[in-house]
Amino acid sequence: MPENIPLPRRPRGNTLCFSRPVPIAGFAAVGGKREMRGPFADAFIATSSDDFFGEESWEKAEMRMQDLAASAALGRAQVPRAAVDFILAGDLLNQCIASAFAARSHTAPFLGLYGACSTMAESLILSACLLDGGFGQRTLCVTSSHFCAAERQYRFPLEYGSVRPPSAQWTVTASGAAVLETGRSGPGIVEANVGVVQDFNVSDINNMGAAMAPAACETLLSFFRDTSTRPEDFDAIFTGDLGRLGRDLLAELLLREGYPAGDRLCDCGTLIFSAEDRDVCMGGSGCGCGAAVLCTHILPEMCAGRLQNVLFVATGALMSPTSSFQGESIPSVAHLVHIVA
Repeated sequence: MPENIPLPRRPRGNTLCFSRPVPIAGFAAVGGKREMRGPFADAFIATSSDDFFGEESWEKAEMRMQDLAASAALGRAQVPRAAVDFILAGDLLNQCIASAFAARSHTAPFLGLYGACSTMAESLILSACLLDGGFGQRTLCVTSSHFCAAERQYRFPLEYGSVRPPSAQWTVTASGAAVLETGRSGPGIVEANVGVVQDFNVSDINNMGAAMAPAACETLLSFFRDTSTRPEDFDAIFTGDLGRLGRDLLAELLLREGYPAGDRLCDCGTLIFSAEDRDVCMGGSGCGCGAAVLCTHILPEMCAGRLQNVLFVATGALMSPTSSFQGESIPSVAHLVHIVA
């Protein structure tokens, strides 16, 4: 190998260490009508009063949401669509159709991803790997979810009128998009931890927090041990989307391992909706939840200098309607992205 070509930095355990911060040059989020009643309403670039976004179906609405979020993120980064080297996108629908169909308006190579609610972190990790490895200069990361489309696919049609138990979470109707570009200013990704699938035999599809909390704990412990850090070394740790129950379980699990997180531990599912909105039960979930909070709260706070050093730990329940109907448990995964201002 020629001497002027730097060797790649080797991972420490499951933690990837990038040779230099990979900048997030632009970001944007689109939200639905319930999300507009939440604390980040003013940060969404577009909303819809009926969650259809001018389309004929909820699935098409989700495609439209992705297109709106992607266009806004590219605009803020001042990057034309033709300059994007890769699109990394995912959603909750079968075959990731919201992402694939939205990508039809682009010319960049497309990588469709599925990590359930962890997909935004997964897309950021893979984008950072591509850019840090010199395989491109600009990537577009997009994820989305839609309450109505997700209910129709995973649980019961809305017309059924099923009663939601207190442990349930509400799938967020939102899309978030981020543009990563080398050589730019802005918050940068410096490390990432790729999660290992965990399964603690939770089979209740209305208790996602309990299913995903062990995966979040395992990924955080892996990162802390790999990097010799602790929760107090960071301004905040944002998980997504455990909800209130899952967030409390994660805090207890970390405490048992000797890593008390305290008030630094936040969850996107508990942040996105108004505290007075009781219909959402334990809080939000879905690919769009973590992506929306990242783009309407976390990254703006970093750009404003109020947050400097954060961990974004997105969690995903890797189930399907078929596996649930067959009585399978819910395996889960969590991916971690370390972002510095």
